[in-house]
Amino acid sequence: MVFPFKKSETAQKRPDFILLGAVAGMLILGLLILSSASALMSQSRFHDSYYLLRHQLLLGVLPGLFMGLVAYLVPPSFLRRWSMFFMAAVSVLLVLIFIPGIGFAAGGAQRWVHLGFTTVQPSEILKLVFIIYLASWLSSRVSSGRRKKNHDGEFSSTLWPFLSVVGLIGGLLLAQPDMSTFGIVAIIALGMYFLSGTPVRHTFFVVFMGMALLALLVYFEPYRLERLASWMSPESDPMGDSFQSNQALIMVGSGGILGLGLGSSSDKYRLLPELIGDSVFAPYAQEVGFAGGALLLGLFTLFAWRSLMIARSSPDKFNYLTVCGIVIWVTLQSMINIASTTRLIPLSGVPLPFISYGGTAIAIELAAVGLLLNISRRTE
Repeated sequence: MVFPFKKSETAQKRPDFILLGAVAGMLILGLLILSSASALMSQSRFHDSYYLLRHQLLLGVLPGLFMGLVAYLVPPSFLRRWSMFFMAAVSVLLVLIFIPGIGFAAGGAQRWVHLGFTTVQPSEILKLVFIIYLASWLSSRVSSGRRKKNHDGEFSSTLWPFLSVVGLIGGLLLAQPDMSTFGIVAIIALGMYFLSGTPVRHTFFVVFMGMALLALLVYFEPYRLERLASWMSPESDPMGDSFQSNQALIMVGSGGILGLGLGSSSDKYRLLPELIGDSVFAPYAQEVGFAGGALLLGLFTLFAWRSLMIARSSPDKFNYLTVCGIVIWVTLQSMINIASTTRLIPLSGVPLPFISYGGTAIAIELAAVGLLLNISRRTE
């Protein structure tokens, strides 16, 4: 797999405004639905209908816009040089989760770190940092135009270190436990590994190992088996394991073509857990209908298309792999979230990019957009 990378990143042009417009549209839609869907919850818990919306703006969107601006201005070569340091820092955060008094648990999962005035979710930071680290590592390890003749050397110098790093990160994520994020990170890593020009047999080997690990994780954790069983037979336990997926599907279907209108579904807070987080597509589809859902899917498609155009014209392999990692991440996560909400796949527990409530997630996603725009102005 050969890519005609250019040798310099000094030539610059205007950033991809189509990509920027797609992200701005998704961000506006996300804030609108959050304002509507969180009003009852905010009033009930904090006696302020706009508390959660304000929290998302002040601790998510605004930091994200600042981080996106920094990512837009910093040369990608700087990120490449410091990728090891960034990876070490986020690994420390993942370890701090398990230290009493620093780590924070909710819903049976240990996934947050206290910062005094707020909490951060290191697994969300990991997604972007791991992409940058892998892009740097793979671009320096793998030849972009030819296969090495020493196949045993390929395994020892590339595949096994790759599996070791993914395994270490996976162990920290599974200990939280956060199998959904581990699955997303693993698929991102596998996609970048394949696109870097490694032998195809490596990819098949990793896929086989991943499927075996997935089977073991599901088999040895009863709640994962129960989630799978409830997805296959939702009528078996409608008020138990199947409750959330059933309610989400009802909300999606009740929206019709044009939806009930923003703020029209007054019972949504009472009926659906994780309303503004993992299940946010359900109230979104109910209030804006099939038309609004199609608009959102169109914006995600536009995001993926423009990102792939940036990757195709990237100035070097590091930038190419970084863009590919980001587009795999955002596209995969959006597909999983919407598919699980509409019961096409089992419930996943991953947020919908640019839409779901969560300060750390939205800030890191906007930082990733800044990096995409940065790379886009360094292409032809």
